[in-house]
Amino acid sequence: MSWPEVDFESLFAAPSRNGVYKSKDHHGSGVPIVNMGELFAFNRIGNQPMSLIRMSDAEMDKSGLIDGDLLFGRRSLVEEGAGKCSIVYKPAGPLTFESSIIRVRLDRAIADPEFFFNYFRSPIGRSRIRAIVGGAAVKGIRGSDLKLIKVHVPPLDEQIAIRQVVALYDDLIATNQRRIALLEDAARRLYREWFVHLRFPGHESVPVKDGVPAGWLSLTLGDVCDAVGGGTPSTARPEYWGGDVTWVTPTDVTRNDCLVMLDSEKKITEAGLANSSAKLVPPETILMTSRASIGFFALMDKPACTNQGFISVLPKQDSARMFLLFNLLDRVEEMIGLATGATFKELSKKTFRALPVLWPTDALLKFYEDKTYPLIQQVRLIKKQNQELTKARDRLLPKLMSGQLDVSGIALPAEVAA
Repeated sequence: MSWPEVDFESLFAAPSRNGVYKSKDHHGSGVPIVNMGELFAFNRIGNQPMSLIRMSDAEMDKSGLIDGDLLFGRRSLVEEGAGKCSIVYKPAGPLTFESSIIRVRLDRAIADPEFFFNYFRSPIGRSRIRAIVGGAAVKGIRGSDLKLIKVHVPPLDEQIAIRQVVALYDDLIATNQRRIALLEDAARRLYREWFVHLRFPGHESVPVKDGVPAGWLSLTLGDVCDAVGGGTPSTARPEYWGGDVTWVTPTDVTRNDCLVMLDSEKKITEAGLANSSAKLVPPETILMTSRASIGFFALMDKPACTNQGFISVLPKQDSARMFLLFNLLDRVEEMIGLATGATFKELSKKTFRALPVLWPTDALLKFYEDKTYPLIQQVRLIKKQNQELTKARDRLLPKLMSGQLDVSGIALPAEVAA
């Protein structure tokens, strides 16, 4: 079975439209506005915190957003961002969008918005968007080209059936992401209860002098961990790339959705590693971004190395790993405040090592490790489940969107996860 293809414009309920541009004096109050940051960060946009802009009723009639509107990135510094599609999902109130975004409102009598949102994140939809991307320094698409691309159009009932199957995968992935957030939050709350509020087990019988419980030490991070920097091999040597050594960049970590990171797509050879100043660090080293985007963290599943935008934190005792991770997570604002630099802010390894830390007893460190490391292991397991669910969904998408696969014969996500 193969679905017919039509010009995208034939499915529009109204002509596509670019968003609004207003001077700074119109910003700061009024209606939430979807900017490129929200478009890149979220597939479904509706009730996230956003900037505000003052809009008249007439302007909202032209440039307002409603549930089911498709939003396409009109400009991007990177090619993958040009034409990126998100969907407006159940906004709680009025909403508008900025000038770097194109709005497409579909005729729901013939086109299901969720189906076409999935279409444009599938390989077939992305390939058709890439075909209209232009520009040199700034990549982009034009509404006049977007409306003329060819899209597959199943009957409406088939569109709805297909998006319902995809939604089952998405819902299970989202549920798992919420489970991950709860597990991480439990470990963070326990850290604050024990080590910030000092209500650790047995605290009633431990004397505290000048804020320091008996047996605890006032140290620096340099006393309790090694801080290792990174260094990038020359990109002019193609033989350095594509090997077996996992290479992590800040973008990998800032776009990661939890503390656990399973792998990176970037790989280098042993020669590439040898010809950089980076060091291969062992699994579960605490990787912390230290340049520009400071204070994003990852625990890698495997040995890895990083570029200069990281400090890799290696505890001097294994039982202190969870304490150090959540101590650093609790101090991100402090570290950002200590960063220096004109072009971009960076936290130096010297400044990092000099940071003071109130160091608990070995017994309490191990107790916290025993309580929280199993939570991180659960996060790792759920992350792997989501990875398999995502792969299964992404294998299905192009076949479903083109009509190569009958929706009635598809295994449910629960079967895939099992």
